[in-house]
Amino acid sequence: MRKVKSFPFEEEKFKHLVHYICYRCHDPSMLGATKLNKVLLRSDLSAFVQWGKPITGETYKKQQFGPTPKHIQPVLKTLKKEGAIVERNAMFFGYPKKEYIALTKPDLGLFTADEISIVDEAIDYICREKTAKAASDETHDAIWELALIGEDIPYYAVFASQLGEITDEDLRWATKKLAHLS
Repeated sequence: MRKVKSFPFEEEKFKHLVHYICYRCHDPSMLGATKLNKVLLRSDLSAFVQWGKPITGETYKKQQFGPTPKHIQPVLKTLKKEGAIVERNAMFFGYPKKEYIALTKPDLGLFTADEISIVDEAIDYICREKTAKAASDETHDAIWELALIGEDIPYYAVFASQLGEITDEDLRWATKKLAHLS
């Protein structure tokens, strides 16, 4: 398995972000396990593209149905134990689905307004505009295809997620991004 550069994982921030997403999606049918994973991934990748660092530093691993946050199961277990959320089993077109319902208001003290704005955009896009299948299909890009099951998917791979010809405009953009990150 290849070693990739990672960012420090902020466990408390990740936990509060999961809680916030569950809270913000007050209709439980809008947020199942697949969409929760996709909102987390999209939020961290969007922050990385804009600022050069993700919101939580979570590690995303290739799994059969797309990238999955490494710490999602322990965090969900903790949130349930704390009484912050409940998990409900439902059926969706004959398939089992886990739904998450926030029971308490999340603490947003660890986040900036810009971070919450990125998360809100991800929630709106994934939970309101996409089906779970469509959201999942979007994450099955060239990078996901090239990774091995269980392998970490580095944040910087987002810049190469669509294979194609590199233009002069692409090179100028990448040079500018790299200069900004230095």
